[in-house]
Amino acid sequence: MEGGAPQVQLVRKTTGMHVGLAGAGRIGAFHARALARSPLVSTLTITDSDQARAAQVARDVGARVAGTPEALLEDGVEALAIASATPSHASLLHLAAEGHLPAFCEKPIALDLKTTDDVLRHVAQAGILLQIGFQRRFDAGYGAAREAVNSGAIGELYMVRVAGHDPAPPPEDYIAASGGIWRDLAIHDFDVVPWVTGQQIVEVFADGAVHQPMFARHGDVDVASATFRLSAGALGVISASRHDPLGYDIRMELFGSKDSVVVGLDGRTPLHSLEPGALPSAKPAWRDFMERFEPAYRAELDGFLQAASDGSPSLCSGQDARRALVVAMAAERSRVERRPVRVEEFA
Repeated sequence: MEGGAPQVQLVRKTTGMHVGLAGAGRIGAFHARALARSPLVSTLTITDSDQARAAQVARDVGARVAGTPEALLEDGVEALAIASATPSHASLLHLAAEGHLPAFCEKPIALDLKTTDDVLRHVAQAGILLQIGFQRRFDAGYGAAREAVNSGAIGELYMVRVAGHDPAPPPEDYIAASGGIWRDLAIHDFDVVPWVTGQQIVEVFADGAVHQPMFARHGDVDVASATFRLSAGALGVISASRHDPLGYDIRMELFGSKDSVVVGLDGRTPLHSLEPGALPSAKPAWRDFMERFEPAYRAELDGFLQAASDGSPSLCSGQDARRALVVAMAAERSRVERRPVRVEEFA
């Protein structure tokens, strides 16, 4: 629920609902397969700006096709899943609010605060359910880390260390519209760190470097790092990279007064020890984010569909997404101005 407003959508029937999916690209096709298999979905209708692509994905999963997002509403969908390009997210969320439809939206709502806040106001006025796609909240490892903090098993939290390294850079046209490494890549860490620790990020001191010239052409960097301070005093370190030649590397380490734990360290982590006698990984590294987080992506959609069915609260609200965006903006300002930046500068 956004902004404390009452949700106005009706409790959905338990036999499954008619879901509209906007976006049939790589992540959209991935979501289409999950939605088509879900027992909470009776009918799936897909739209995309590339109608041939929408038709192909629909054929692959046995779904229907609509020519436009507006046509989805005319077709009587009961919930909207948004997996289209970032610039379209805000307008599609306004459309969902106008139609009083519960909405799932891949991150981000928008790349700027004004557009984000306009959407959140509309969502609050309409009283609809909004869940943002930060899938790490639904990963078993991050869930166990959150429980370790909440149960006291960690003790007093001293430090958090997170790493997000992609195996290969995205295409240049993607970089141009991505909002930069902090808003696009590290924003997942800026969401999941507060979720796991129960502490908000309040200050960031960031830097970055360019190793591939195409990033500099768009005012971006391809390797970045930052230190950050959490609201109850714990410290954090983050590294982000657009290129890891060994594979997809996503980790979180928590150091406390009672225990130290890690998420993402297993036989597929693209990291090897140089200690004598250390064994190499027996399995290939994770190929990409969809392979690494496939169960989490399915779980987040199931969570959204269940909340849309029974009226329960959002598992990742628009306000959560706004807080992560603000931290990413603080990191970028810090990198450019070469100083620590308080998150409250963007409040």
